[in-house]
Amino acid sequence: MKSLDGRRVVVTRAAEQVESSVDLISSVGAIPIVVPLLEIVDEPDGVTELAALDLTAVDWLVVTSPNGARRVAAMLPSGLQRPLVAAVGAATADALPRCDLVAQTQSAAGLLEVFPTGSGRVVVVQAVDAAPTLVDGLTERGWDAAAIKPFRAVTATPSSEQKRDAVAADAVLFASGSAARAWTQIFGQRTPPITVAIGDQTAAAAEQAGLKITIVSADHSMYGMLVALNAYLVTATSIEAGSDGSGTGR
Repeated sequence: MKSLDGRRVVVTRAAEQVESSVDLISSVGAIPIVVPLLEIVDEPDGVTELAALDLTAVDWLVVTSPNGARRVAAMLPSGLQRPLVAAVGAATADALPRCDLVAQTQSAAGLLEVFPTGSGRVVVVQAVDAAPTLVDGLTERGWDAAAIKPFRAVTATPSSEQKRDAVAADAVLFASGSAARAWTQIFGQRTPPITVAIGDQTAAAAEQAGLKITIVSADHSMYGMLVALNAYLVTATSIEAGSDGSGTGR
C-alpha cells in the first residue's frame, strides 16, 4: 500500500481497542494519530443480566464486538459445545475462547445472511446504543431472540494536542456510528480531507450526524478501511497526474 506511506491517519477507537489498530496502520507505512473518541463503560443493569444468564438454556450466543466478547469470554463453559457462539467479524471471534459462526461480511446484516433459520433461544450481547438489526432479523428467522446490553460507549475528551493533530491529519477512520457522533460533539463538522467509514451503517450514522464521508469500506474491518483508503489515493494520484499532463491518461 505505497500510497499510504507517510500519510497521517486518525484512529478513533476506544483505548481498549487502539493498540491493534495502531500496529496495523504502522505496518502499511502510514502514521497513526491516536485520538480515542470513546470510552467503553459498564451498564450496571446489563452487567447484572449477563451475570445471571443461564447459558444451558441458550441455543446461540451472538456477540457483536470485541467489547462484548471480553465480557462473555469467561462465561463460556470449557469443553462444552452449547451454546453455539456466533460473532460479527473476525476481531470479535478472536476475542472469544471459541466461535462456531463468523460473518464473512463483518456487520450485523452480514451475520444475518449466514445465520441459520431455526427455533430456540438466541441472546445477542451488544452495546446499549446498538441498532436492533440482529434481534429483529433473528426473530424473523423464527428464533426467540433478545439482547443483553452490558456496556455503552461514552464520548471521551481528547487533549488539545490530540485535537490539533486530528484535524491536521490526512484521513480519519470511523469504525462505528458512535465514533462518528462523538467526533461531531468534539470537532463539529471539521475533519481531515478524507473520511473513511467501515460500512454503510456507519456511513449513514456519520452523515446523519452532519459529516461528509469520502469512502465507505466494502470490507468491514480496520484493514478493509486501509485498503479502501489506499485505493482512493491511488486513483486520486492518477487523476492528478493526468490532469497536469505528466501522466498517460489523456
